[in-house]
Amino acid sequence: QLQLVESGGGLVQPGGSLRLSCVASGFALTFYTIAWFRQAPGKEREVISCINTIGDSPNYQDSVKGRFTISRDSAKNTAYLQMDSLKPDDTGVYYCAVRVDHYCSDYAWQYDYWGQGTQVTVSS
Repeated sequence: QLQLVESGGGLVQPGGSLRLSCVASGFALTFYTIAWFRQAPGKEREVISCINTIGDSPNYQDSVKGRFTISRDSAKNTAYLQMDSLKPDDTGVYYCAVRVDHYCSDYAWQYDYWGQGTQVTVSS
């Protein structure tokens, strides 16, 4: 059974850091393009970052450039999103998603498998 499980969310003060993990089972992440999406309260799900299978530089939404870093560890079959200098606007549910394609997409419907999401709350 193909499955993605996120973890690492929580409550953090502005300026703090979190590292989200996305563990895959039933398939090898190395062959999939991986994206992290965020859904803020009352808003649509939006892509935050993406890393493809052919080694291009990762993509980042402008609001997180320089603060977030996406990566994958093929040996652990896990993707990560390192989030630094967090702001209240980063609050939301974060999802990892994968697509059977070599390239990133900004459209949620083009991703084939999704995790259940992990809540990130940035507040003092």
